[in-house]
Amino acid sequence: MSVGIVMLVHTALHRAQQVARHWATAGCPVVIHVDKMVSKQAYDTFVADLADLPGVLFSKRHRCEWGTWGLVAASQDASEMMLDRFEEVRHVYLASGSCLPLRPVEELVEYLAERPRTDFIESATTADVPWTVGGLDHERFTLYFPFSWRKNRYLFDKFVEIQRNMRLKRRIPKGIVPHMGSQWWCLTRQTLSAVLQDPERAKYDAYFKRVWIPDESYFQTLSRLYSTNIESRSLTLSKFDFQGKPHIFYDDHLQLLRRSDCFVARKIWPNADRLYHAFLTDSEAALSRQEPNPGKIDRIFAKAVDRRTRGRSGLYMQSRFPNLGWENGVTAGKYSVFQGFSELFQDFESWLSRATGAQVHGHLFAPERAEFAGGQAVINGALSDNAKLRDGNPKGFLTNLLWNTRGERQCFQYGPRDNPKINPHMAIDPNAQISVISGAWAVALFKSNANFADIRAQAALLQKIENKMLDELRSPDVKARVRIWTMAEFIEAPMEPLQVIIDEIGQKSTRRLAEAPRLEDLTGFGRFLQNLKNQGMHPYLMGDFPVDPIPRSAQGAQRKPYLVKK
Repeated sequence: MSVGIVMLVHTALHRAQQVARHWATAGCPVVIHVDKMVSKQAYDTFVADLADLPGVLFSKRHRCEWGTWGLVAASQDASEMMLDRFEEVRHVYLASGSCLPLRPVEELVEYLAERPRTDFIESATTADVPWTVGGLDHERFTLYFPFSWRKNRYLFDKFVEIQRNMRLKRRIPKGIVPHMGSQWWCLTRQTLSAVLQDPERAKYDAYFKRVWIPDESYFQTLSRLYSTNIESRSLTLSKFDFQGKPHIFYDDHLQLLRRSDCFVARKIWPNADRLYHAFLTDSEAALSRQEPNPGKIDRIFAKAVDRRTRGRSGLYMQSRFPNLGWENGVTAGKYSVFQGFSELFQDFESWLSRATGAQVHGHLFAPERAEFAGGQAVINGALSDNAKLRDGNPKGFLTNLLWNTRGERQCFQYGPRDNPKINPHMAIDPNAQISVISGAWAVALFKSNANFADIRAQAALLQKIENKMLDELRSPDVKARVRIWTMAEFIEAPMEPLQVIIDEIGQKSTRRLAEAPRLEDLTGFGRFLQNLKNQGMHPYLMGDFPVDPIPRSAQGAQRKPYLVKK
């Protein structure tokens, strides 16, 4: 008894010839179907190159387009020729021209000889398969598909939509339950001949000709009618990405393929010379006689899919960049944003750097330039302080900064004078720690020597901008760690919130602050705010500042001592 190989070939004929010769010289009869779209000259050359092998035959040619009936018809004709010409064949193994045997053919023959009544075909109902891509699972059996999904995608989708709206449904032939699975199967002579010689075959063929991707359901469904022992798995290693496209194996996958213990793998890159040499000509590379176990490498493929779809946190790449919500972490690391602190405290950046050991920048999104720490003009990743370059893509600027400074906590100042487009992005970033002293921008106006009319106009504008920023930071969609104080409540006890912020940054060992930043001199600030009110501008973001501050050393009247009698 032997194993017959049916090969479906449509490209890379020189590799298909090499594999067919490998099967045939090992004693396996081979029937090859060559896609009708292959030119007659290439086909004739291919046939002539294999003419010296009596065990290699060629079946009737069909036009094989992806997802169409031609693939099933090609498999049917080649299988019928195999069963008719080679009576000693017990199992028929369906493979493609891009398949590559990974283990000695003798091992496959022995493996199947030990399981003479077992059919290896992936076969599951539509409710049980998780791999359907495109939104069509059970509908592929109940709708009509006269248009090609690849060549006429618009008409394909439109006709599906029309059928859904009209609630049109095809009738599934009585007695069958649609199943799906990989098209690469290995069936026993008994099961395969029963499918091909079924009295109802004409009815089944007519039905499946209008099924979408019938090569993944025809044999998978009909084999359930006749097989006495189905192993719902394929002996061919084939992996697909999240879009339903097959993974291609290259030379650097050699050890990965060895580890799988599978008999055959697809799809192999036609130029993978190392793979073809290792598995077709290197007899010393035979694997141990173990059960095929593609699960050994499933974890690697799962990690590859995860890396492709999710990527690394904070790194934007081609496969994720256009897709909203595919960020897998908006930024690469935690960072702290301080709004109003550098206006309220003198030399706040230097103090924060000493207190935390983090890299502390000025206003990274200031109108004039990005104020990098230490006055640098260029920082990690060749990021320039040029405001025009930064504002072309402020989100990209921030994510690049954090990606290129991974491992070092970044802190920077922000305020209503800065580019407001970055604020919503930071608000939804779980890595952001945003601390706001609302209204602190007024300190710079208070200390300026500008005309009061100009100060009033500027104060009204900045308050409007900051109020919008605060609304964004209070949105239900915010994921950042946000703390907001009014200026009045913050200066009442500044050390407590500063200690909380420093502890959260956590760059140094937890201890109480021994040094406090110097507060700006705010003498007369309450009167300044009152003057703004008197001019018709209401500064409400600062909180309640008294017009005249309460003297710190005020003493009350002396109280008489109490006399206590015994």
